[in-house]
Amino acid sequence: MTLLRLEGVSVRFGGRAGEGVDVLDRVDLTVAAHETVCVLGPSGSGKSTLLRVVAGLQPVSDGRVLLDGVDQARVPVHRRGVGLMFQDHQLFPHGDVAGNVAFGLRMRGSARASYRDRVAELLELVGLPGAGGRAVASLSGGEQQRVALARALAPSPRLLMLDEPLGQLDRRLRERLVVELRELFSRLGTTVLAVTHDQGEAFALADRVVVMRGGRIAQAGTPLEVWQRPASEFVARFLGFENVVPARVSRGVAVTPWGGVPVPAGSPEGEQRVLIRPAGVVLGTAGLACEVVARTFRGSHVALRLRPESGPVLEAECAPAGAPSRGDRVAVAFAPAEVVVLPAA
Repeated sequence: MTLLRLEGVSVRFGGRAGEGVDVLDRVDLTVAAHETVCVLGPSGSGKSTLLRVVAGLQPVSDGRVLLDGVDQARVPVHRRGVGLMFQDHQLFPHGDVAGNVAFGLRMRGSARASYRDRVAELLELVGLPGAGGRAVASLSGGEQQRVALARALAPSPRLLMLDEPLGQLDRRLRERLVVELRELFSRLGTTVLAVTHDQGEAFALADRVVVMRGGRIAQAGTPLEVWQRPASEFVARFLGFENVVPARVSRGVAVTPWGGVPVPAGSPEGEQRVLIRPAGVVLGTAGLACEVVARTFRGSHVALRLRPESGPVLEAECAPAGAPSRGDRVAVAFAPAEVVVLPAA
């Protein structure tokens, strides 16, 4: 069942259609009940504006926002039944934890007698049992993030929206909390729309990923679909893939600046752009001769930058054991399963 639907939503600043700047440009998007959707994109792509539109904080220039099939055009922010959690948490620094969590309940008009049990339940849920009396100022960044989440969940919103929820935390804490969040949302059946610039965070949290560019959706799909089959060179490069070159594809082979590269069966032919993921650049005893110009240990693998005899620098990865050193000469071949013929622009 679809909970949220955006139909042709545009947000335009500075004029009528064709005259102003489109921050969102005819966006169509659905979010199913109990689904977690993460919106990715560079700064200025429109992802935070999209959240503000759904929350009612930003009016649309064109299009409709529907929740449970109801057009939200005339529904005020406090009546939409959505929760919004910001990157900076926006907690009340001079209050205690319980007072912050209960804020959403007070705004909804809940009976005061119900606050205590609901606050205790939520603090247990987010991993802060018994912390209601603690001062917000005494909490770590990760604890403040949990309090902000509990406050957003307190009124039982039908849609929870997260704006860079883990952006201020260190990497190790982000990686731990994103796993906890996914488990929590799954257990509660929460419907979530989140925006982030961190692809690792989005891919770990989401059931579906939406990549935005210039106010439009560049690609939407499961994390596996987007990772394995980027819809364009923009998406491929946004995901961090650098091995993208022009090619002429014919009979299962792409002629590239690196020579002939096998492509998956059924790939489109003619003048194309080809992506080779680093895992598809295979070190061996025969193939394209390259010099190792950089070597970076990544824990589970070693990332290599290779300067070939012809063509641009290649990114590759290999197992740590036996990985070549900077300055070594190697030969590479290409695995077709890791080659993507990108759709024509």
